[in-house]
Amino acid sequence: MGSLLPSQRTRFTRNEEINKQWILVDAENQNLGRLACSIANRLRGKHRRDYAPHQDIGDFVIVINASRLVVTGKKMEQKKYYDHSLHPGGLKTHTLRDKLQTDPAYVLKKAVWRMLPSGPLARKQIKNLKIYAGEQHEHGAQQPQIVQLAK
Repeated sequence: MGSLLPSQRTRFTRNEEINKQWILVDAENQNLGRLACSIANRLRGKHRRDYAPHQDIGDFVIVINASRLVVTGKKMEQKKYYDHSLHPGGLKTHTLRDKLQTDPAYVLKKAVWRMLPSGPLARKQIKNLKIYAGEQHEHGAQQPQIVQLAK
């Protein structure tokens, strides 16, 4: 076959050219779904001009105040999370309200994880997400840039 035209080639950014940034997101009074969608896009790198769906060029995202997320409607009582111990009768059901009180980072991480495409690349990208329930985080040395993602 003939060679491909320059416009037909798959875009590929070399690892030396990838400049990942650290960003800080405050989740206080943010809608869970909208924030998770914005974080997933940032992790994938869809905000960049050189975005390619087969590469990990997204940023590192630090989320603080995850315990102060907001949801609309009756989701606090109606949304369920399921855990199973792999033994007969081992199914445990938790509401969103219970999960936000016990482990707010789990709720946001699960929402972001479900918005990433499945596969080994998503498993690599989800490791770039750091979630904290309160104001304090351990990544001051990286000098994260404060970003307002969801409105």
